[in-house]
Amino acid sequence: LRKLASSNNRLREESWLKSLFVRKVDPRKDAHSNLLAKKETSSLYKLQFHNVKPECLEAYNKICQEVLPKIHEDKHYPCTLVGTWNTWYGEQDQAVHLWRYEGGYPALTEVMNKLKENQEFSRFRKERSNMLLSRKNQLLLEFSFWNEPVPRSGPNIYELRSYQLRPGTMIEWGNYWARAIRFRQDGNEAVGGFFSQIGELYMVHHLWAYKDLQTREDIRNAAWHKHGWEELVYYTASSTPQNLASSSIPSSLMTVLSTSKHTASAEQKSFLNSEWETILGRIFLLQKKINI
Repeated sequence: LRKLASSNNRLREESWLKSLFVRKVDPRKDAHSNLLAKKETSSLYKLQFHNVKPECLEAYNKICQEVLPKIHEDKHYPCTLVGTWNTWYGEQDQAVHLWRYEGGYPALTEVMNKLKENQEFSRFRKERSNMLLSRKNQLLLEFSFWNEPVPRSGPNIYELRSYQLRPGTMIEWGNYWARAIRFRQDGNEAVGGFFSQIGELYMVHHLWAYKDLQTREDIRNAAWHKHGWEELVYYTASSTPQNLASSSIPSSLMTVLSTSKHTASAEQKSFLNSEWETILGRIFLLQKKINI
């Protein structure tokens, strides 16, 4: 009887905790883009991953530095190059680019059509294709509870944490992180939060900025001393059965640092399929407009 009573008490406590941290939303009522994205902006983001031939990385960075800033600075292209990095550890010889399209899908279409007519960009793409092993991209929207990436004092290192969620759990993830984000604002480290719309689905990306790796360690450890953080981590960790971590720091273009992998416990496999951690390092930035 004592065991039964203890078990019932535990269940009631867990139910009470869940009621604190979960806002009941029926994901069938509307699209994720309407429930989770910002209403006041129509910005669309594109995240690009380019795996570069090791012997070509320096040349790849050089041509990117020559061409991409021109697109970023051209007022006739409704897009902004938020940041671009090279990976150092984890995925080696990888370049990561984050673009913002002010105006959503119409802006993206406009940029694509203009780039087709841009002879310099056509030559750039042809030259770049000889340097790549593979590439992929995703179209993303911002979570409503994250700030838009904006200029900040630096230099900083940047960490991209990517999560592949189980289908049907995006709303829960958004509910938990709308509460969790308040625990991660002390050092102004939260840069942006995004979820995929086209490309690899059920993906979430959180972008963080830190002065250096030690500051990152201190801030992350400090979060565990805040009441409520551990419950939020527990329930969001239940979204992925395994974690993959990598990190990065920039070269002349930008950069990713340390890699680790582990499998989550059995009770933590409810809504995450996998997690990637990437420290992107100091951003090679077009210093005028996008020093985030």
